[in-house]
Amino acid sequence: MRVRIAVATMTVLLLLYVFLAGQRAVVLVTSGDGVGVVMGVALIVLPLLAVWAIGRELWFGVRAQQLGERLDAEGGLPDEELPVRASGRIEREDGDALFPLYRAEVEANPDDWRARYRLALAYDAAGDRRRAREAVRTAIRLEGAERRAR
Repeated sequence: MRVRIAVATMTVLLLLYVFLAGQRAVVLVTSGDGVGVVMGVALIVLPLLAVWAIGRELWFGVRAQQLGERLDAEGGLPDEELPVRASGRIEREDGDALFPLYRAEVEANPDDWRARYRLALAYDAAGDRRRAREAVRTAIRLEGAERRAR
């Protein structure tokens, strides 16, 4: 729940920034001054890029959560009980120990989004956020292809 509140807060703040920057951009573009016009255009383009990036990340989060919920409903989430630190994070060594099992599952079933999602969880448990996100993106793509094929 805290994550959703943080995401909502950041999104509202971004939208407020885009609105205020848009107002300033209009003033600068209509100023007629060459430098002002360039700055005004930048104030239009850069916030649009930020909105696109935030939208992309929000959509990634929604799709990842949907896949996780679907996998949970199917009973396909890993059920290993691992010790956690006081912060709630899994001990890295324990996460690393699970990784070969899930990597082997993906190697045996490279087009199975469920295996990719479980691999992403193993990457996350091992502390490798970049590869975890990459595996989730692949799982999302594979699940979409599976859905379209039906």
